[in-house]
Amino acid sequence: MFEATKVGRSVSKDDYQDQQETLRTQLLAAQRDLKTANVPLIVLISGVEAAGKGEVVNRLNEWLDARGVQTFAFWNESDEERERPRYWRFWRSLPARGDISILFGGWYQTPIEYRFKGYCTDAELDGELNRIVDFERMLIQDGALVLKFWFHLSEPDQKLRLKELSRDDKSRWKMLPDKSKFSEHYAAFEQVAERVILHTDRGNSPWYLIEAANSRYRDLTVGKTLLHAIHSRLAESVNTEEPTSPLVSPELPSSASAQITLLDQLDLSLSVSRNDYKHELKKLQNEINELAWLAHNQKRSTVLMFEGVDAGGKGGAIRRITNSVDARLYRAIPVAAPTDEEKAHHYLWRFWRHIPRAGFITLYDRSWYGRVLVERVEGFASDAEWRRAYAEINQFEEQLVDRGVILLKFWLHISQDEQLKRFKDREDVPYKRYKITADDWRNREKWPQYKEAVNEMVARTSTKHAAWTLVEGNDKPYARIKVLRTICDALIRELKTEGASTSRYMPCGEKRIDG
Repeated sequence: MFEATKVGRSVSKDDYQDQQETLRTQLLAAQRDLKTANVPLIVLISGVEAAGKGEVVNRLNEWLDARGVQTFAFWNESDEERERPRYWRFWRSLPARGDISILFGGWYQTPIEYRFKGYCTDAELDGELNRIVDFERMLIQDGALVLKFWFHLSEPDQKLRLKELSRDDKSRWKMLPDKSKFSEHYAAFEQVAERVILHTDRGNSPWYLIEAANSRYRDLTVGKTLLHAIHSRLAESVNTEEPTSPLVSPELPSSASAQITLLDQLDLSLSVSRNDYKHELKKLQNEINELAWLAHNQKRSTVLMFEGVDAGGKGGAIRRITNSVDARLYRAIPVAAPTDEEKAHHYLWRFWRHIPRAGFITLYDRSWYGRVLVERVEGFASDAEWRRAYAEINQFEEQLVDRGVILLKFWLHISQDEQLKRFKDREDVPYKRYKITADDWRNREKWPQYKEAVNEMVARTSTKHAAWTLVEGNDKPYARIKVLRTICDALIRELKTEGASTSRYMPCGEKRIDG
């Protein structure tokens, strides 16, 4: 596979000088066109050691307008990164629409190194590569241009290059001596790289294999490939698909159709007496505080996500949690309409940002499910966008759970009559008026559409690793007790094996290993 990168291509110094100026001018123009078209560009730089990856990145930063380019190197993980799912560090580096991110190694670096070192099997590596393929597809479907460069050297060329670098006191090679292991076992490393490239070389995100023995040829080839890819992307027919009109229900598969009246089957008459509520509330609040500290000591993160109909009681349930837990252990994230910065990224970006560190809690008051609820019903997302969101959300939640995050999802439901009563109460009570808006009344008119969207959401995203808890909410005390009890039961179940989270997670299938 790598034979085409070992044929000895080269460019003379004069030819390089002649071509560089024109290429640089064209790249700057293409970069401006990307900005105008709001297309984010992600450039992944990978390859064998001593192939000049750093030199290439320096050259790209020289040729491009630095104001629209960010470079990220993924060496050793920071404490913050180790305490979160692996992809958290990559989501933070994704460019806004119209900008460029250059990633050293990116999401490929660690899986390659782990397989090379024998930390995971081929099957586990393939599982991680499948996740990468899904991740890149998601970014591309959202409009991103993903370019992946692999720089290669023959073994003799690599040895010669390493010998030259060893004489340079400023060489990164001297600063990171552990990298020498890859060159000492050239054939084994090449075999792993070939498996990775073949598995992830797709039509929408192909690999470009670049011969790196001659630096001038290498740099010009990268620049020309980058230019051609940008021009091809901008020349594609513009997606003129309009946001979907207010919900017209799709036909669901039989497995989902069986649950289409799921919300109708909830017993909204369930309630608790005032005395029982007070007793249970105090007991559960004490318990959840103790469990929160136990989770902190065991380095287990918790994500609590609340969705529900307007006036369904989300805020009240969240307050009963935050009033119980030490404020140093949690963050509550109210989710409203996205800001300009958030609109410039994939819709999951703003939720990845708030994933808690190990041992801490994040509460989301509304969530990533807005894509398949309000954005679907109100026509803010195209038909294709909200339909593919089910799979994207399931993959997102699976990554959280694989990393050891305790994830609980609540839907708080009330009847239409109870909602009307609460709306009127909010209008009549001065300190509650801020809670009621024209949007609330407008959404109420679309009750059947929202109910149908909720049923499909639950059917498609209530999975083994992230099941929904449906909460009967007409009686507020009952709903609050059910939420607290569900959280306590889940924490007790997840934390029963003390010290389970002190192990380290591998990127190949997120498998735990000691050390």
